[in-house]
Amino acid sequence: MSSFNGKMDSVLKCPIRTIYFETTSAFPEINSFTYETAALYDLQLEIIRLDFKSGLEALLKEKPTKAIFLGTRIGDPNAIGQEQFSPSSTGWPPFMRVNPILDWSYRDVWAFILACKVPYCSLYDEGYTSIGSIYDTEPNALLCIPYQSGDKAKFKPAYLLSDGRLERAGRAKKLASKNETIPTMSNGLKTAHPHQSCSFSSSIITVGDEILFGSVEGKTGATLCKKLNAIGWRVSHIAVVGNDIDFIAEELERRKCTDDLIFLFGALGPLHSDVSLAGVAKAFRVRLAPDEEFEEYLTPMMGSHGTGNRNEMALLPEGITELLYHEMLEVPLIKCCNVILLSATNTSELEKQWDCLLQLHNSPLVQVGPFISKQLSTMLSDVEIAEVVSKLCLDFPDIYIGCYRQSRAGPLIINFVGKDRERIEFASQTLTQKFEVGAFSEQSSR
Repeated sequence: MSSFNGKMDSVLKCPIRTIYFETTSAFPEINSFTYETAALYDLQLEIIRLDFKSGLEALLKEKPTKAIFLGTRIGDPNAIGQEQFSPSSTGWPPFMRVNPILDWSYRDVWAFILACKVPYCSLYDEGYTSIGSIYDTEPNALLCIPYQSGDKAKFKPAYLLSDGRLERAGRAKKLASKNETIPTMSNGLKTAHPHQSCSFSSSIITVGDEILFGSVEGKTGATLCKKLNAIGWRVSHIAVVGNDIDFIAEELERRKCTDDLIFLFGALGPLHSDVSLAGVAKAFRVRLAPDEEFEEYLTPMMGSHGTGNRNEMALLPEGITELLYHEMLEVPLIKCCNVILLSATNTSELEKQWDCLLQLHNSPLVQVGPFISKQLSTMLSDVEIAEVVSKLCLDFPDIYIGCYRQSRAGPLIINFVGKDRERIEFASQTLTQKFEVGAFSEQSSR
């Protein structure tokens, strides 16, 4: 026994080699925490001040390494295609990526940290939920504590975020220049309550050969766009794909790390063409497995009509599926990571499922400041108005300004969309003042 204890002591005293990429854009708190942790756990810290790829190449050339443990999780942007053991990508120095917490959720991570009393960076107590550089990271607006005007905003700690899928909501999109932001839809909110001004993005994917053949007209996507805009969500992409597993998987691959939520319509059921779940499984690189809980809901619906193995309708993507229950729904909705599958085939069914989604206590739909729009119409030609509208877009980067015609001979519609009504009114007035009185008429606003 004494010999065994001696060997264990020598193992525990052996420092763990750890790589830290130190940059000038790192939060001081992150640097301090890293060095304190290295001392606490006796880590052999390899400090690299180069970019990730060049730094690894230099380090592994000097100190050959077969495997590196990473903290990658399935929802991370760089997690696409990775498994627990994944060789490094083509063009990178060769090593085995070991991902021990790949299947952990945001909640799993915090449950472990709190239960085991693991020290963590103080920024997480200040509302930060996903920390990058000082140029693209801010406290998560969803943790903002309501405050009186003039007071400094206060935030709840990161472990109180109810929906872990939104951990990256505090990441701002930046241009290559660290001082210049992309003019996305910040929407000119002057009140600066973060929860009001923030915007989430979503995609809508409809699966249906019948739409592509022109047999039916897809209306659910347009209806869902309006509903998302009404709760402050921006729709960044809408697509129709055929009933093909590869088509579905490829579309999801392009969107799953780009948008906060993806809504997937169609191809759910017992028919040979109902392949949406298989497409989701392929996109996330998991298998379809029987779900007993889901089958309990399906069995009464199938009754005596079920033939063969009934489990076939209850095959769900393994390890990434969450069932969303509501008393108004016969069968719970299916959520796979940030993909929500809707079985609605018409607008009335969509209305019901949408209302249920909003009412869920753990709803993935966070309601923020709604988008407001105003439309002006004019018989001016595109050439007459083009230069003025282009200048207007530069002067109002917080407002989306689009132009379209409903018919070739019809009026030109100028559409203003944002979250601040005063800014929209100001932008529309700026446009009308550039032309003669009566050149524009208000089409609608909401």
